[in-house]
Amino acid sequence: MEAFIIVFLIFAGLFLLLRQENKRKIEYNNHKNEQIESVTALDRGTWSERNLVYELLEHGIAPGAIFHDLYVKKANGRYAQIDLVVATKVGLIVFEVKDYSGWIFGRGNQDKWTQVLAYGRDKYRFYNPIKQNAGHIAELQKQSKQMSEIPMFSVVVFYGGCTLRDVSIIPHNTYVTTWRRALDVVDTILEENEPANYTDKHEIVRILRAAVENGAKENIAEQHADAVQDMLGQDRVFD
Repeated sequence: MEAFIIVFLIFAGLFLLLRQENKRKIEYNNHKNEQIESVTALDRGTWSERNLVYELLEHGIAPGAIFHDLYVKKANGRYAQIDLVVATKVGLIVFEVKDYSGWIFGRGNQDKWTQVLAYGRDKYRFYNPIKQNAGHIAELQKQSKQMSEIPMFSVVVFYGGCTLRDVSIIPHNTYVTTWRRALDVVDTILEENEPANYTDKHEIVRILRAAVENGAKENIAEQHADAVQDMLGQDRVFD
């Protein structure tokens, strides 16, 4: 009988611990979702992008300074999709978020970077994210005279558990990091640069908000997706 009581108490204790842990997880997820929704919808962008939004908010960045999933119209009528922009006192921080596992190799001046999996047995090429984000910044700078004059900082953030094995030749005002050090990069940018000379902060906000609103329009998002698929040209490969 005593053994039965002891076993019962052990299981009851474990049940209460699991229940409390589950309650904490639910409370954390609810808090996280509420925070994210102060900036963006829970179905926009990727999980990694939304997680970065949450990390920035928890780090003290105001919701009104974070712009997620922007579609900036280009001169040819197409759109440049930008993962994340943060407006700060020193300028705009423009994020490109990637999801990769394995080892990452690349230089800032190369067109293609390499993802290595299975200890070298599998290798995949992908477009240089530094050049990709530089293109995004170039499109932002075309939006107004002020946008062309304020500092912009490029930050490429890798999620997915990858290791930056050999990444070098990084241009000025450009940073490459895994998600664990993303906030350190933000702090470095804020600490090492002088305040930007904004002539009209409201104009900056209007441009960025309009780009976010573009992404909420189904036809624009579909147009961008079709343009990306056309660029890849998979429908023109016959094997």
